[in-house]
Amino acid sequence: MKVIEPLRLLDVRDVAQTDLQQFAQLCSERLSAGERLITLFGRPDAGDAVVLTAVLQPKEGQLGILRARAQRDERYPSLTLQHPAAQIFERELWEQTGITPDHHPWLKPVRYEGARQQHMAEHPFFMVRGREVHEVGVGPIHASVIEPGHFRFMCLGEQVHHLEIQLGYQHRGVESLLLRRPPMALTSTVESICGDSCIAYAWAYCAAMEALSGTPVRVEAELVRGAALELERVAMHLAALTGLATDIAFLQGGASYGRLRTAIINASMRVCGSRFGRGWLRPGGVRFGLTETLRRDLVQTLAAFAKDIAEVNALMLSARSVQARFQGTGTVSLQAAQELGLLGLVARASGVAIDARTRLPGRLHDAWPIGQLTETTGDCWARMKLRMREIDASVAWLMNLLGNSTLDLCAPNGKLEPTLRPNMLCVSLREGSRGAVVQVVETSAQGQLRHYKVQDPSLQNWFGLALAVRDNEISDFPICNKSFDLSYCGNDL
Repeated sequence: MKVIEPLRLLDVRDVAQTDLQQFAQLCSERLSAGERLITLFGRPDAGDAVVLTAVLQPKEGQLGILRARAQRDERYPSLTLQHPAAQIFERELWEQTGITPDHHPWLKPVRYEGARQQHMAEHPFFMVRGREVHEVGVGPIHASVIEPGHFRFMCLGEQVHHLEIQLGYQHRGVESLLLRRPPMALTSTVESICGDSCIAYAWAYCAAMEALSGTPVRVEAELVRGAALELERVAMHLAALTGLATDIAFLQGGASYGRLRTAIINASMRVCGSRFGRGWLRPGGVRFGLTETLRRDLVQTLAAFAKDIAEVNALMLSARSVQARFQGTGTVSLQAAQELGLLGLVARASGVAIDARTRLPGRLHDAWPIGQLTETTGDCWARMKLRMREIDASVAWLMNLLGNSTLDLCAPNGKLEPTLRPNMLCVSLREGSRGAVVQVVETSAQGQLRHYKVQDPSLQNWFGLALAVRDNEISDFPICNKSFDLSYCGNDL
């Protein structure tokens, strides 16, 4: 059986281009047939032309690509009315190109790009009418080191009727920055897009460059990358658990999870010199392999970690105060998660079986599978519990890998081909701690980078957080927010 890769490489000359109306119709038909919209975006072309690309994932098989050519300010029937998961993509497309989805129910800027940046104070917030309804604005400046974002709560008493989240305060123009340097020298920039997910971002980038240049990658390098990604996943889930425990004053949990996270990120530092894994991956392989000494060190660290985390998890799960605070709070139903196209752990906690490691396993997870985990209640309790279970699964996967003495993981690099193939389109996904990190790279006829699309799973999941808070008390927002653990900079790009 052919292995389904988390990557699709195509010659753009082999992809049919339709007009905008036919493109929208084809997208709608595929979504109605059960395919999932991975991304939808446009790039500028000659004059006022825009080339649109949609990436869709069928229930089985490889990723599908649709392309179209349109003019700026052209209009088409909005997909969102029938397929709500398209809402954020259509908003981003409209903001960047002026192409307008007619009758879109929520057509507002995503990150206030370009001239719109001067008008963030004019954001058209939704208003809940009623004499006793009041609004509570939080941010964009927050206490501590939290990134900037504005949260507008519409409340009746303490109950939240609606939350609107306005982001875009740190838009950096990432996609244009990626076109200013040689394509093989972008790792340090890509790693900085979302600093707590730099392994997922770097791997997606490396895989795209390797596919575009025709560089073969040894399986041992893939295994080291897989180990790096699972260490990152464990560390990020621990950060979220630390926040959840601290926000409900379960201090033993907060202190223990924080200590355990330090043990994991320090283990990464001993391998590559960075607690967040920066500099570990490069196109063609990895800069740091796992020597026998490092493997023993990781095994010892993970063995001690597994014992300690089992104890603190048991305390969290059995505490009545934790149960009372999390169970039934911030619920997102299975239907809502599916309709909104939520990703990663947030979706899996509502019963949506979506994980690129299992649906697009590639040769790594085909040979070294990791189980698909879900919860069903969709509340803060489910998201907390699923983080614990995914940590256990990642640790078990790592111990299995590191304990295999037949593998040589010391210096698993190959020879990097320096030039990119012309007229190619590459879609590259990696399942990060928040969900699928997506990068779509297109080359020109001269083999130069023509367009670089980056997408963090937080882009889709922020709307899920707004929905989760509805009908909860405003004091529940911090734990809902921590249970989602979304990235501000991942949205703002």
